[in-house]
Amino acid sequence: MKRKEFLLFIVAASGMGIPMLARAAGRRKKMPVSLHIWVYAKNMPGYDVSPILVEIFSDLEYAGLDGVELMEHPLRDPGNVEIIAELIDRYGVALTGTSYGADMWDRSKHSEILEDVDNIMTNLAALKARTFGTSVGHPLGGRLKTEQELDAQATLLLKMIEMGKRNGIVLNLHNHTYEVENELFDLKGTLKRIPDVKLGPDLNWLLRAGLDPIWFLNEFREKIVFMHLRDQLQNGKWPESLGEGDVDFVEIGDTLKDIGFQGDVVIELAHEKGFTPTRALRDSIKMSRDYVRKTMGI
Repeated sequence: MKRKEFLLFIVAASGMGIPMLARAAGRRKKMPVSLHIWVYAKNMPGYDVSPILVEIFSDLEYAGLDGVELMEHPLRDPGNVEIIAELIDRYGVALTGTSYGADMWDRSKHSEILEDVDNIMTNLAALKARTFGTSVGHPLGGRLKTEQELDAQATLLLKMIEMGKRNGIVLNLHNHTYEVENELFDLKGTLKRIPDVKLGPDLNWLLRAGLDPIWFLNEFREKIVFMHLRDQLQNGKWPESLGEGDVDFVEIGDTLKDIGFQGDVVIELAHEKGFTPTRALRDSIKMSRDYVRKTMGI
């Protein structure tokens, strides 16, 4: 069942701030809040943020973030390990982990992917990172995967999960829309084969796929260890920062408390094609961090 109220904006000047703060004050355990670096990577050649790592860490310290979730590209280069370690120490922003994506359903690519993941996880472990959020890829044209392709996907994921355990890293399944469309076809195909796999949902991609994120959090509460947060307007577009859209983050925070969530919360900003910023990116990140603290109590 989908809940339309998920997108109801919390308005009315007479009642917006106080109820939010009162409800947020009831939260118990502080969760680490990080930023995924897509909003930086989207403008970089090959999505590689290596040349702007100093800028990213400086911005996140300014914004009050606990950590950063990188994309895999800078973590492929062992030469970046020393640089990132120095930035962690200088700015007090931890490396939470990385996102990752590959065509895991394609058995012919398994050796290449495993070699890549082994290198990345080795570098993550050296930096004391904990998380590895992976997208499993999908065939061109958006067709559904065959049973054989889902088997191949699960075989590779199991190897990656074990690789993560050896490095002190927890793999979680990230989602865009394709994993959860068609009545969760892709996700259910993986869960059928790996029932205990951990999940790291992107709540906004769930919404864009036509699912109720609150339902998803409750349905898979035992598996969720990680999540991405992003705001959205009632017209379906992304605002500049969290708190400028219509998503009810108070309800998300209440749900996390109800389900006993103890994992990582990651802000991920994204903007529509042709978007023109009205402020410095670091200020939008700080506004987003402050809004999560205000509405969710974390």
